Amino acid sequence: MTNSLALAVILSAASTAAMPYGVRAGTQTRANEPPAEKPAAAYAFSFDTLLAEAKRRAAMPYSPQRSTLPAGLDKLSPEQYRAIRFNPDAGIWRQEALPFRLELLRAGYNLHSAAVTVSTVEGGMAQDLVATPAMFDMGPSPPQLGKVSLPLSGFRIRSQINAKKVWDEFLVFQGASYFRAVAQHLLYGLSARGLAINTAEPSGEEFPAFTHFWIERPAPRAASIVIDALLESNSTTGAYRFTVQPGVETVMDVELTLFPRADMRVAGIAPLTSMFLFDETNRGRLDDYRPEVHDSDGLQITSKTGEHVFRQLANPTQLQVSTFTTQAPQGFGLVQRSREQSDFQDFENLYERRPSAWVEPKGDWGPGAVELVEIPSGRESNDNIVAFWRPAQGLTAGHPAAFAYRLTWLAEPALPKSLGKVVATRAGASLDGKRRVFILDFVGAGEKTDGLRLDLGASAGRISNTTLASNSAMHGLRASFEIDPNDAELIELRLRIMRGDQPVTETWLYRWTAI
Repeated sequence: MTNSLALAVILSAASTAAMPYGVRAGTQTRANEPPAEKPAAAYAFSFDTLLAEAKRRAAMPYSPQRSTLPAGLDKLSPEQYRAIRFNPDAGIWRQEALPFRLELLRAGYNLHSAAVTVSTVEGGMAQDLVATPAMFDMGPSPPQLGKVSLPLSGFRIRSQINAKKVWDEFLVFQGASYFRAVAQHLLYGLSARGLAINTAEPSGEEFPAFTHFWIERPAPRAASIVIDALLESNSTTGAYRFTVQPGVETVMDVELTLFPRADMRVAGIAPLTSMFLFDETNRGRLDDYRPEVHDSDGLQITSKTGEHVFRQLANPTQLQVSTFTTQAPQGFGLVQRSREQSDFQDFENLYERRPSAWVEPKGDWGPGAVELVEIPSGRESNDNIVAFWRPAQGLTAGHPAAFAYRLTWLAEPALPKSLGKVVATRAGASLDGKRRVFILDFVGAGEKTDGLRLDLGASAGRISNTTLASNSAMHGLRASFEIDPNDAELIELRLRIMRGDQPVTETWLYRWTAI
């Protein structure tokens, strides 16, 4: 990386002078806007310089940045600090005829993680942004802070994704390497991450963090926006590029190169994180008026060979880790299939409008597995589901590793039109309490049962009373069976509907546990 970039980063931390948000050099300010200040120093930037900087940092011991609240801010009470909100009228590019607007997010009161740097890029030149109090609504009793710089935790981007006169937030990067996006008419739900390290390992999870973002100024008619990011942690550094196009489906093309400082046996590529509390298979464990509570209800996979799999999520009483496939799949993701308000009966959280996220690898990812981690949880505020691609050999210190994939935020990934899908799974005790009864509803494979059969298997226990019936209410099919666990503590269930030797539905998977 050039010396000018490293020097500019140092200068930006100490500088208190920057252009007001929404104001570019040479433009006039409105009467209610703060006067233009001296711009921060600009420096040359490209993705190549970011790659060089990530490689340079990886050759040195990790030294996490330490952040403290600047003088004045440290005198505020937690309530006063939480009242500070970015003023949308100060949004970057707000006064220009551009398709995107950028807004900054202040750091948390306790600064549990280091503050991040956010920069804009235009014509190959970058400029670090300084968040002065003039850019924020400071609450009902604003403190006198002068030109102190507020530490940042990330940013959000707005566009006219739902209506031409409304600038909706559709993308946010905030906290460690977490980011979220929505598609048209959907609400925030599950999150993605830049990288997962040692998830569910006894040694404890390591949380890499994006520490610097560079956001390219979009062209007036641009359909997408480009974001570069530097990732840092004890074990690795990384250079990331996100090309994001919002719409009916919001599409992210992600390119990344990791420069490991240490061997990483468990490295999660394209990780997704979500919440699953209960559905119609396990709601008896929780005393709640709602039929279901979750941001996602399944892990969907299209294997390299073309098999379509739907693994029902669970909220176990003990940590569970499951692996699927041995080669990179055509796609995988955490999905939300419950789309009716009646599925949740929750007017406040609107879980039926949460997005699904679908990962499509680009290039050869080599051998490995899709890994699903399910963590016990008693609260819907906890993200307890993680899914990612885990390279079979892990990542090796001193050996860069590059990956590319498309991440799509949408209502639900499509299946082939000829293939039916699971839309509901219910489970409960048999009349005598000795067996478990499962009922599955499928749509997309018609409602006639002639010539169809169940392909059903279990890793333990004894299956009985299998049936396949027409479900005319939803123009679909209903499969049901009972299983006697005997002494089994865990049973892996697998079901699909066949015509001859050809599947007419996706493959349904479920892990039953005794406790």
